[in-house]
Amino acid sequence: MNVNGYMNGYTDSLIRLHSWRNELNIINKIMLALGFALLTGLLAQVRFGLPFSPVPLTGQTFAVLLAGVLLGRWGGVSMGMYVGIGAAGVPWFTGWQGGLATFTGATGGYLVGFVLAALFVGFMTERYVRSRKMHALLPVMLFANFFLIYIPGLLVLHFWWGEFVGPMTMMKLLAVGLIPFLAGDLLKIAAAAGIARAILPAR
Repeated sequence: MNVNGYMNGYTDSLIRLHSWRNELNIINKIMLALGFALLTGLLAQVRFGLPFSPVPLTGQTFAVLLAGVLLGRWGGVSMGMYVGIGAAGVPWFTGWQGGLATFTGATGGYLVGFVLAALFVGFMTERYVRSRKMHALLPVMLFANFFLIYIPGLLVLHFWWGEFVGPMTMMKLLAVGLIPFLAGDLLKIAAAAGIARAILPAR
């Protein structure tokens, strides 16, 4: 087989592999979404506390982006399950926490951002074929991570800090809620984009 034939066969295989998402019945889709919610809960426990910030480093955002890529818009459903079930009391948020009180804590806004980010990534990769190419997929994930997750995250963190710690400037907010996480997030985005590029068909 020549190179073109091999590449066409590889692409056709990806299309068939990826088509399962549309062929599954609703029960299987729900179970798959629940599985990604569980994965997010497990990666939430991969955490490293920072002495100057109430926001820890975790592996959650990798699962959030990957859910959007692999499940399409059901990735948003998956993160909705993660947030909703955790709000109901299941202790699978960071540090084995759960309950509604988590949303009034320092990291509550980031949880809301997880749902928005997974919905956006899922919609883009499902609706627009060109967004599956690496040069387009990276900006999609960067926007989802640094805008859709961090904007609600930083807003809630700002209010929490003002209530329990004291006045907070914009520079202080960025220093405790964004800047320490840039390198790790870029690595997670690159890893998720690499996996997505290997799995998603380009047409």
